[in-house]
Amino acid sequence: CFTACHFHNIYPFYSSNRVLKASEKLVSMLVKPTNTSDYVSFTVDTLEVETFMVGQQVTLEKIPRLNTTNASVDIDLIGIAKNNNERSAAVAFMSYNTMENLLKPDFFSTSNGMDKTMMSTVISATLPKTANTTLTKPVNFTLKHIREFNPNGSLSCVYWNISEWIVDGCSVLETNSSYTVCSCVHLSTFALIMQTGRPPSSPPESDPLMELLNLVCVIVGLVFFSLALLTFALCQWRPGVNNVARINICISLLLAHLLFLLTQQFLSVIRPQQVLCAVISGLLHFLFLSGFVWMLIEAVLLFICVKNLSQISSKKKEVLSSGFMCVIGYLVALVVVCVSAGLVPGGYGSEHCWIKHDKGFIWSFLGPVCIILALNIILFISIIINLNSALTKLNAEVSQMKQTKIMVFKTLAQFVVLGCSWILGFFTNGSKILEILFLILNSQQGTFIFLIYCVLNNEVRQQYRKLFKCLCCGRKQH
Repeated sequence: CFTACHFHNIYPFYSSNRVLKASEKLVSMLVKPTNTSDYVSFTVDTLEVETFMVGQQVTLEKIPRLNTTNASVDIDLIGIAKNNNERSAAVAFMSYNTMENLLKPDFFSTSNGMDKTMMSTVISATLPKTANTTLTKPVNFTLKHIREFNPNGSLSCVYWNISEWIVDGCSVLETNSSYTVCSCVHLSTFALIMQTGRPPSSPPESDPLMELLNLVCVIVGLVFFSLALLTFALCQWRPGVNNVARINICISLLLAHLLFLLTQQFLSVIRPQQVLCAVISGLLHFLFLSGFVWMLIEAVLLFICVKNLSQISSKKKEVLSSGFMCVIGYLVALVVVCVSAGLVPGGYGSEHCWIKHDKGFIWSFLGPVCIILALNIILFISIIINLNSALTKLNAEVSQMKQTKIMVFKTLAQFVVLGCSWILGFFTNGSKILEILFLILNSQQGTFIFLIYCVLNNEVRQQYRKLFKCLCCGRKQH
C-alpha cells in the first residue's frame, strides 16, 4: 500500500514535467530568424502562447509587454540580444489553464497548519534558440488572481523545481486585490500561491547550553571513535577474531557525525549552495544508514556467537565472510539512497542540510532504521534466551562462569550501542530531559564501542600496559 501511494504521489511530477517540456519544444518551433522583430501567438483550450523575436536590425528600444488572458511579462529582450554574438534573441511566454490540477499548491512546503491556494494560472517563460540566456535585469510577471483574495493571507511567487514549488530567486514586487507583480531573476515555470490559516510559528530560540552540550558530546564521541579505530588497527588480535563489522560501524558513524558537525557549524555558508546542501544531506543519509546496517550485521554475528557458545570466528566465516559483509554493509545503504533520490529528486537539502520532511520523504531514512532496530531487538531477545539456557545447563568452573557473566554484560551494553539511543529519539518531543539523554547517548556510541571492545578486552588491556611501559621507559632513558 505504501509503495502504491508513493508512486501515486510522484506521478504528477513526471506527467507535468513531460507536458512542460513538450510545450517548450513545440513553442521553440515557432521561433524563426528575423532581422528586425517578429511576433507569433496562438491559443488552444489549455494553452496560450506569446512569442517575440528580435534581430540585428531591430529598431525597438524595448519589446512590448507579452499578454495572455490572466498574465503578462516584461523582459529586457533587447539587452539579452546584445549579449549574443548574433545580436538576436527570442522569448516564449506560455499560460497553462489547467496545469494547477497537476502542479498543486500542496507541493509548496510551508509550516504545518497552513492552507495553500493557487491564486494564478501556471505560466512559463523561456528563451528558445537563444545562445546566451543570461538575464540583464529581473523579469516582472503580472499575475491576475483567479480566486478570491484574502487580505489576511500570505502571497508567495514560486517556481517549479522538478518536484516542488520553491521561492528562490522570486519575490512579490506589488500586490492588490486583483493582481500581483512578481519579480524573478531567472526564467522557469511560475505561479502565485497564497497561504492562509494559522500563521507560521516563529523558529524556536536557540539554546546556547544545548548547542554547547551538543558540540562537546559530539567531539568527545569522535575522539573515542578514533581511539577505537586505532585500537582495532594497531592491536594484535587472536586469529579467530574478526573486527570488520565493528571497524565499519566506527568509520560510518565517525564520518557521519563529523560531517554533520561541520555542516551545522558552517550552515550559513553551505545552505545558500543548494546543490552542495543536497549532496551533503544525501551523503549523511548514506553514512548513517550504512552505520545501522553494520549494527545489524554485528548483532547477527553476536547472535551466532552466543548460539554456538564459542568464539564468533568459529562459525562466522561459514556464514558471513568479510567481503560479503562489506558488500551488504554499504550496498544496502547505497541502493536506498539512490532509489530515494530517483523517486523524489528534491527530497534532499532541508534548512539544516538534512532530509526534507515533505511528502513523507524522511521515511526513506526512518523506515530502514525502524526495521533494523526491530530486528536488533528480536536478535537480542533471542541472545538473552540462549544465554539464560546456557547458564542453567552449564556445569562450569568459577572462571568460566565469570567469562559468561562478562559476555552477558557486553551483550546488554551492546544493545545501547546498536540503537537504544535512536529508539529514545522517537519520544523526545516536549521533554528536555529525554532530549538531553538522547543527545548524550547518541553522540557517545564511539565511547561505548571503545569501552566494550577495547577497555573490557583483557588482551587489549595487556597490550595497552605494554605500550605504556615502553613509553615510560623511553622517557626515563631520555
